[in-house]
This record gives sequence, structure tokens and C-alpha cells, in this order.
Amino acid sequence: MQRIAVVPGSFDPVTLGHLDVIERAAGLYDELHVVVVHNPGKSALLPIAQRVSLIERAIADAGIEGRIVVASWSMGLLVDYCTDVGATVLVKGVRSQLDVGYETPMAIVNRHLAGVETVFLLPDPANAHVSSSLVRQVSALGGDVAPYVPAVVADYLQAAMTP
Repeated sequence: MQRIAVVPGSFDPVTLGHLDVIERAAGLYDELHVVVVHNPGKSALLPIAQRVSLIERAIADAGIEGRIVVASWSMGLLVDYCTDVGATVLVKGVRSQLDVGYETPMAIVNRHLAGVETVFLLPDPANAHVSSSLVRQVSALGGDVAPYVPAVVADYLQAAMTP
């Protein structure tokens, strides 16, 4: 039986922390779906299609493509996507106790709704402080985001912010 997992997120934009979680999760499962989901509680910088494209390019540049599928989902519950593709696990990167506290109730509900388990992966300490919102803020103020994001994302944001 094939072990299929999903790494969901808004990925607005994808960071080196996200890429680290994706790479490590890909080593744990036979097939990995990286799913860009719409978060109604957040105001997005990048359109979903652009986020999918940047993730695909970052994965290719990192040399970890293969058994990784990049998709988007906005048609209902994330566990519905999991059921559609045969995934039994959600993989979430957690940077702090705050993240664990936020993710735990969702993990319990996802298990209850569809039998989908959640696995938490801790970040590489080099990326533990990095978030998409921090990257957006630094980029908007003209700062260098290259230490925090894949090169393709840094290039895209630099071009987008240049008048």
C-alpha cells in the first residue's frame, strides 16, 4: 500500500522553512502532495496560481521533484482533498508552541472527520524564525529576503517590488 501525505499551507510565499519540511516529508512518504490552500483569515500577496508555480520551480531547483505533486485546493475541507488522492496523513511544520496550539484542534477534527492523521515536523533551527508574513513585510519595505526564501522566490519578489 502506497503511503501518501499532504503538506498544506498558504505558501504566500514559499520559504526555505517550507522547502525544508517538504524535502523531509518527501523522504518519509511514497507520494507527497504540496497543496496551496486559500486561508480566508489572511490577505494574500500572491495569486494561488503564482504560488503553485513558485513552489514547483523551487522544488525543481532543489532537486527534490519526483514523487511530489503541487496543487491547489479551495473546494471544501482539506480532508476532502486527502480523501480524493488517497492521503492518510497531513504533515505540518511547527516552529513554536504557538503553532502546536493552533494546529492541534485542527488535527483532532481532521482525524475525526476523515481518519486523516497529522504529523508535526520541527523546523531546522536555521529556519525556525522564518514565516511568510515576515518575508512579505521585509520585501514590502525593500529588504533582502534572499536568506529566507528559495532563489526563484527572491528573484520574483525583487522584480515585483521594483518600480
